[in-house]
Amino acid sequence: MAKGRWRLKWVLGGALALTGAWTLPAALAAADRTYEQLKILVDILDYIKDNYVEEIDSTKLIYGAASGMVRALDPFSQFMEPDVHKDIRTETEGQFGGLGIRIGMKDNWPTVITPLPGTPAYRLGVLPNDRIVKIEGQSTKDMTLVDAVKRLRGAPGTKVALTVAREPEAAIKEWTTQDFTITREIIKIESTHSKMLDGGVGYLRITEFSANTNKDVRAALTDLRKQGMTTLVLDERNNPGGLLSAAVEVAAQFVGDNKIIVYTQGRRPDSRQDFRSNARAPFSNLPMVVLVNEGSASGSEIVAGALQDHHRAVVIGARTFGKASVQSVIPLADGSGLRLTVAKYYTPSGRSIHRDEKKDTGGIVPDIVVSVPRDVEIKLQAQQDEIFTPGKKPESPVKSEDRVRDEALDRALEILKAREVLANLKLNEG
Repeated sequence: MAKGRWRLKWVLGGALALTGAWTLPAALAAADRTYEQLKILVDILDYIKDNYVEEIDSTKLIYGAASGMVRALDPFSQFMEPDVHKDIRTETEGQFGGLGIRIGMKDNWPTVITPLPGTPAYRLGVLPNDRIVKIEGQSTKDMTLVDAVKRLRGAPGTKVALTVAREPEAAIKEWTTQDFTITREIIKIESTHSKMLDGGVGYLRITEFSANTNKDVRAALTDLRKQGMTTLVLDERNNPGGLLSAAVEVAAQFVGDNKIIVYTQGRRPDSRQDFRSNARAPFSNLPMVVLVNEGSASGSEIVAGALQDHHRAVVIGARTFGKASVQSVIPLADGSGLRLTVAKYYTPSGRSIHRDEKKDTGGIVPDIVVSVPRDVEIKLQAQQDEIFTPGKKPESPVKSEDRVRDEALDRALEILKAREVLANLKLNEG
């Protein structure tokens, strides 16, 4: 009996070994290659510690290796040292000290995604796509995004000197540079601004998607409807995004029937995650136009893409920034953190929102393209700003005689007016 049992185990074991022979060598070979590559890092670390001209902290070396490893992935994945990781967590609570800009990396330069309305950078005329080429006189070429953010932040009331490079316009063939000295402030964002325009047109500007944005949008739309709103202009220009949940909730106010607003897809086929609207949308029948520009990114692209795909709105303006990847922040044992890109956003029809410079894909391409020169963008930003005084209506700091034409908004109003005229047309009999 014992001998038979032993033989059975041997046969099963042999069968398993035979089956595994087809898969194990490949897996073991891959593991061996990874070990060899990791051994290179260990060898370098040991050699530096034993032979470098000065004694050096091994933590600094490990952080440098981790930073370089992550930097090889994409501009939005980051290794964060403990103090930076702490700052990032503080920022997500809703207020922070800084200049009032959202930045990303383009061509290895820290680049402004958008200035935030009412902030120091916005007031001084910093523009979307401005490259920050110097911070306090130091070149930022190949500087990590984390390092750039660390240098830009500081105590409220302190100043920081920036040099930005602005891409050429039609009349100017070369890049131009401009110096700014900006005083840091505590940044608090008002995410919605609304008003009534002529002809029953409601105007709603969303500057960022924060925790309260959906509630504020619902309140603003309800108030505009009470004031006689029959059509809507949703302005997402220079909106850098924010919370995914807020963007989905805002889009769901205009799209019902449990339709997809956006979905994310990671490397694994089973990692897809759909974000859908509710069965009913309170403003599903409201005719609307969405305004976007190069400063519209992330959450604003999700909203514009969903409304465009579901034929709920006409999108007007310039192709959007194309920042639509999903980052997870993983806390590490020593207080540092890893921000890792784990998926990308796709519109309901399957378009990748994330910009691919080599393939020239991504971003939301408007239904109607309206190109605005840089100098006009500066003036439009200034006149869009609002000064709030208790007991008074918000007012623009720009005098009426100094205001420039907002061509994208004018096109939106023309389309909404044409729609109203066409809806009222009646066929003559006979």
